[in-house]
Parts: sequence; C-alpha cells; structure tokens
Amino acid sequence: METGRLPVSADRVRTMACRYECPDKELVEALAGMTGERRRGWWEEHRDILPAGLLDLAELEHHGTALRTAHVSGVPGLLQTLDHAREVFHQVVPELSPPEVEHRASFRVKRQAVLFRKNPVQYRAIIHEAALHMKFGGCEVARRQLKHLLKVSEHPNISIHVIPFDAGGYPGAGQPVYYVHGPVPPLDTVQLDQSHGIVLLNAEAQLDKYRKVLDRLMALSLIELDSRALIHHVIQST
Repeated sequence: METGRLPVSADRVRTMACRYECPDKELVEALAGMTGERRRGWWEEHRDILPAGLLDLAELEHHGTALRTAHVSGVPGLLQTLDHAREVFHQVVPELSPPEVEHRASFRVKRQAVLFRKNPVQYRAIIHEAALHMKFGGCEVARRQLKHLLKVSEHPNISIHVIPFDAGGYPGAGQPVYYVHGPVPPLDTVQLDQSHGIVLLNAEAQLDKYRKVLDRLMALSLIELDSRALIHHVIQST
C-alpha cells in the first residue's frame, strides 16, 4: 500500500483514522474518497522520458480543486504558448538536447488541458509587469505570448492579475509560487521551482506562509480589467 502497488479501501482509511484518533472528519472523508483503484493518468506515458517531479506536478493539477500562482520574471507554465515554452527550456542549465526540449515543451502545453476540460479548474495567476517585457524567443514570439494571455483571460475560470512596476516592493523575493488546492486545506500543496528541480511542500506552516504571500501579492496587483489593459499596452510597444 505504501508503494502504491495495492489499493487502500475507504473502510480501512476510516479505521486507521479512528485508531489514530484523527478528529478532522472532512479530511478523513476526503482521504476515503481518494481510495480504490487509481486509473493511470496521461502523464504516466512520459515516465521514462521526463523527471518524476514533472509527472507529480501534472497529477497534482489534474486532481486540484483550484490553482493559484505568482510569477515575477516569467509567464506561468499553464499560460505559455508552445514557442514560448520551447525558448524557456532552451535556457535550462545544464543544456537539454533538442528532443528533451521538445518533450518538455509539449508536456507543458498538454498540462494546460486542466484549464479547458469539461469541468475546468479555477486558475488565478499573478504576473509582474517585468515578465510581460521579457522577450523569450524574440519580439514576434513575445507578442504572440502576450496575445495568448489576453485570449485565455476571457475564460471565466481563468483570472490574470498584473503587478505594475509602480506597485513598489513585493514579498517572496521574486520566487515563483504555485499553490494547488486539494479537496480540503490539509491536502493543499505548494510547488516551488528550484535550480535543482521541483520542490513540493505540504506542512501546515509552509502552506500558511505561501497563502499569505499570495494574498499580499494579490493586494498589490491590478484588477482583471486593468491588467488586460496593461497587457494590451505592452503588446503595442513590443
């Protein structure tokens, strides 16, 4: 069961929760709802090709109830065009081979299905104005990326907020933050990009810290309408 080779029944989860005197009934029922045979997700097709952390991220997004993210120097992965994603992976150190770049870029775009499926996940992105001026792949690729942001922001489940330059300082030291909401708060997860790979956090103190960071960044950002106007302005000047 610990390795995932055998399923766990809902009754066994409830029994263990009772034995360990877990008082959180919502958490117990959420865990019970996750039991039984788990179907292989589409990401499993890439297990021998991509790092395990990327597969874990795709699985988190698939099962998440809501997604929040904040980026200062780049466009969030779920909002990137294929050309933009390719350029991002061209900059990875150590350098990736052309097939590796293509695999990672196409995998990133495939993850975006969670935003456009029949029951799309709610997605809120905070992007610093600096990221809008980064010309990954040159002016034309950058312009298409910005137009893509405007297009996807029209979907009711996608909210894009821009922190303008004149907002001043911001918390978090510019580190990208990705918050994946679970069915109940104790099952939330924070994903951070580090130079050595993806880091996943789920301790309550860590979750509380990054909820506050995202709340403060949201307070600094423009409303959606003004954010769209700023993106449009940057397109015209690109």
